[in-house]
Amino acid sequence: MGSIRTLAPAGKLFVDFRCLGKRCREYTSLDDTGANRKKLQKLLDQIELEISAGTFDYQRYFPNSKRAAKFAPEKGGSTEVTPVATAVAQALQATNQTSPPPATPTFSEFAETWYAESEVSWRKSHQRTIRDILDKRLIPEFGEKVVGQITKADIMAFRSTLAKVPGRKSSTLKAKSINAIMTPLRQILNEAADRFEFNTPFRNIKPLKVQKSDVEPFTLDEVQQILDNVRADFRNYYTVRFFTGMRTGEIDGLKWKYVDFTKRMILVRESIVAGEQDYTKTDGSQREIQMSGLVYDALKAQAKVSQGKSEYVFCTRSGEPLDHNNITKRVWYPLLRFLDIKERRPYQSRHTAATLWLASGENPLWIARQLGHTSTEMLFKVYGRFVPNLTRQDGSAFERLLTATLGNGDKQMQSPTKETSPDEMEVNHG
Repeated sequence: MGSIRTLAPAGKLFVDFRCLGKRCREYTSLDDTGANRKKLQKLLDQIELEISAGTFDYQRYFPNSKRAAKFAPEKGGSTEVTPVATAVAQALQATNQTSPPPATPTFSEFAETWYAESEVSWRKSHQRTIRDILDKRLIPEFGEKVVGQITKADIMAFRSTLAKVPGRKSSTLKAKSINAIMTPLRQILNEAADRFEFNTPFRNIKPLKVQKSDVEPFTLDEVQQILDNVRADFRNYYTVRFFTGMRTGEIDGLKWKYVDFTKRMILVRESIVAGEQDYTKTDGSQREIQMSGLVYDALKAQAKVSQGKSEYVFCTRSGEPLDHNNITKRVWYPLLRFLDIKERRPYQSRHTAATLWLASGENPLWIARQLGHTSTEMLFKVYGRFVPNLTRQDGSAFERLLTATLGNGDKQMQSPTKETSPDEMEVNHG
């Protein structure tokens, strides 16, 4: 049975009923008064009477509704509407029937509500990122607009302006950065549409296509050059980076309590992001990395430097964790320039570990676990092209298998259901 309800916080009335088993809501601009409720109730009674009789024509009552096309009238349906129903229907038709009136909260108000409700599930670094996007991008653009009145055209215009904003290392923001700004906007508007029952304006807006970036691992010779020439106080640090595949935040946040020399394991349990200790990137990033001989020796040497002086394996003289931006600018890039090695981010050390493991023929599943991937899919997707170049696995292994099993190709395979006679063998060898 249908009902007359009030849309909060607007205080406007809407009718709520079921037609052909589907729930329908049609909004009005009528205030919540006794007289208006009586008018709507008469209209609702008329609608439900026609629905029961199979003569209800949705479009006659709600011609502007997007639902009208979904409900075709039965043959022989009534073509008349009572005077009372006509008067109320005209009041209904004055507004957009499938959207609530514009008395929803402003974007700024609802965005703050959404952020407060969501931040408990985010890492601290993600909280800062979203807060920054809200304060610098979304609220200045949409803050005073009523959230229910933001249109698709508004969104597309905003995205167009982002494409003209200067980037840090390029003339304009890259597609990846623009998508990162648009994502919380989409989440906010979709949530508002769900709560206040209007059609989200974000429908059919797809993310910009992001150009795939290739990984650029170092060769083993380049790694050797780097370790031979890096400052002595950073040799252990970069040895561990190159041969464990740890992310920057993971190695900078590594604590001695997570180094197990007995089992030769590094336990990845925490990460440092923007100078603060935090949970790892994902649940899958929680892992145990096996120490190779080089890594074991490097950590043993580092223990003489920092163990007992700081909880962190790699730290400053005062025992604080390393500032990766400072180290990158003062140690990493100057060293690459000195060695005339192409400049690459320190993160490429992770890619280097992965490609070296692949080159040595390690089990892909083991490599994925060392890197903190939940499956080998990412491994082959990112690093697959390096395997043939580094290990020469270009089909020759399969060729060797066939040769060892079937011969050099001069012999022909015989049917397993028939024995070959000596005479037939002579014929076969011509």
